[in-house]
Amino acid sequence: MIGYIRGKVTALFKDACFLEAGGIGYRIFISDKTRQQLVSGEEAKLLTYMAVREDAILLYGFLGEEEYELFLLLISISKIGPKVAMGILSAMTPSAFVGAVKTQSVTKLTKLPGIGKKTAERLLVELKDKIGAFAVEDVPEEKAVPAVEENPVTGEAVTALMSLGYEMDEITPVLGRLAGSYDNVSKLVSAALREFARNRE
Repeated sequence: MIGYIRGKVTALFKDACFLEAGGIGYRIFISDKTRQQLVSGEEAKLLTYMAVREDAILLYGFLGEEEYELFLLLISISKIGPKVAMGILSAMTPSAFVGAVKTQSVTKLTKLPGIGKKTAERLLVELKDKIGAFAVEDVPEEKAVPAVEENPVTGEAVTALMSLGYEMDEITPVLGRLAGSYDNVSKLVSAALREFARNRE
């Protein structure tokens, strides 16, 4: 198995890159997070995983060890293949994913591509005792939402967002940044929804 490849990034695609090493151009599938950090024409070192199928041999690459280790953990779960695992890593940072597992957030996991309710529940059951080595993404205290009792607009926005399926741990940092800029509930909720969508891009 190829452990890693160091070479020049010669092309970037939506979900992959070409990495040239020793005169060979390797097509390596990557997450959105990794893609954003690669620069065409510059050298990079990608940790790799080789997936062997009947009809193809595919390479998946990772800039960081944490992303690589989480990928390996994900594909060890029944019915989670490399493509779904990469979709998860593209939509959520490893620390945020680990935080969702530790808080047993089915709602947050079902928002990930390729993850339905049953798969989310299986992930929570199978991973809860295996993710201790990963860092958890915490919400800094200074970004907490102003007390609901003291801010009726924020309080109504929280209620509206929770009714749409969002959870307090993801609502808190967003409203903490936006609350002071809006005095209208509908405008605050709309701004928060745009922020959630932007975070998943």
